[in-house]
Amino acid sequence: MAPHLDVPSPAGSFASSFGRIPFRAAASSEFRTSSMVPTGSPSPSSTTFESGSVEEDFHMTRPLVPGVYVPTMCFFDHETEDVDVDAIARHAVRLAEAGVTGLATQGSNGEAVHLTHAERQLVTFTTRKALNEAGYSHIPIIVGCGAQSTRETIRYCCEAWEAGGDYALVLPPSYYAPLFAPSSKTIEDYFTTVANASPIPLIIYNFPGAVNGMDLSSDVIIKLSQHPKIVGVKLTCGNTGKLNRVVAATRDRSKDYNPDMPDFLVLAGSADFSIQSLIAGGHGILAGLANIAPKACINTIELYKAGRYLEAQKMQEVVSRGDWTAIQGGVVGVKAGLQGWMGYGGYARSPLPKPTAEQTNSWKEEFRELVLLEKSL
Repeated sequence: MAPHLDVPSPAGSFASSFGRIPFRAAASSEFRTSSMVPTGSPSPSSTTFESGSVEEDFHMTRPLVPGVYVPTMCFFDHETEDVDVDAIARHAVRLAEAGVTGLATQGSNGEAVHLTHAERQLVTFTTRKALNEAGYSHIPIIVGCGAQSTRETIRYCCEAWEAGGDYALVLPPSYYAPLFAPSSKTIEDYFTTVANASPIPLIIYNFPGAVNGMDLSSDVIIKLSQHPKIVGVKLTCGNTGKLNRVVAATRDRSKDYNPDMPDFLVLAGSADFSIQSLIAGGHGILAGLANIAPKACINTIELYKAGRYLEAQKMQEVVSRGDWTAIQGGVVGVKAGLQGWMGYGGYARSPLPKPTAEQTNSWKEEFRELVLLEKSL
């Protein structure tokens, strides 16, 4: 692989001309908060593109359809920990070439919590531009936008749109959860307010492990799904009963349900219950394991949909074992697997530790079965 093109990623403002679209940071005072709704431009954010610089295919309609969505990794220079835009672009194109349905930036795998606002936009912008230039402008990008305040969540949504994102993946706030109004009213108000103000539609992210155990019920998700700008949910809770209830309710409410383009997309949040979620009526997965084995994840679903259930089950078993390795190692282990098998990946940003040589070799071996399957497809 060619040497990485590393760019500085300071916490303050920066100016970078990445290809044909100049990218600059503006003063944070541009974020108007009188009503938390964009004034004039749909992106009142701290980082914006220069006027007239955004290509038409950055903002086009990219519908959510069933399939495999991948929360992509964020890559850094091994020494400086600056964002490695070359590796990010190459990885996005590799996934697109494998046939994935969509990508997601700023998730757990993308180390969003380690990035500044400007770096988040740079990652999404780099991903969008790489896809467009490789002939994959139709692939949607979902952007993680959750924050603890309604105000900052809206700001992230505006910045996501500005950088080329199509949908915002939003976790519920949780830090002050003991003070929230009863019967989930605070959560419902939060999502409704954000959806009303966001320039892009929302996907609810139900991940109890990331929000102090807060687990949104099917009743809350179904209620929120009635908002015209809340268009899907990622269920990392692993509750297939909940998934089934949400699918059934949103399907039955649809006037003209189209399984190839549902009004409300319901995705499993992990590859280890791909076919289980399909049996329950789910529409696919948004799963980090696809960073390593996109074809295996895609083929598992395609085999099931083709009625080749025993083959799908066998492939699911391999995927599930690989996913357990990814779950145990987290972003550190997945990057080690990528480095060991694909020749890139590097390390997570500090303070996450760099794995020892022994740990790296161990994770590589534990991914062996999955990678060999991937290479055979």
